[in-house]
Amino acid sequence: MLARKLWLIALSTAMLVSAAPNASYATEQAQQRRAGRDVRQDTRQHARHTKQDCRAANQQSNAHCRQDKRDTKQHGRQAARDIKY
Repeated sequence: MLARKLWLIALSTAMLVSAAPNASYATEQAQQRRAGRDVRQDTRQHARHTKQDCRAANQQSNAHCRQDKRDTKQHGRQAARDIKY
């Protein structure tokens, strides 16, 4: 009975030790996802301001302002990908 309990304790300890590297990887992945999400959120806000500034200045057509906004968002997405991968 005592030998079985010791064996179970040793087994559970070994499982915890072997799971530790996976836990740190998961934490690192979570930090990368969070950083990517923050970049995308900042990019969305920046893209809104880009379009508003374009429309306020009446420099270009609405279609061109929309394209500027799309380009800004695409650059932000690429920056988020660079962080994650």
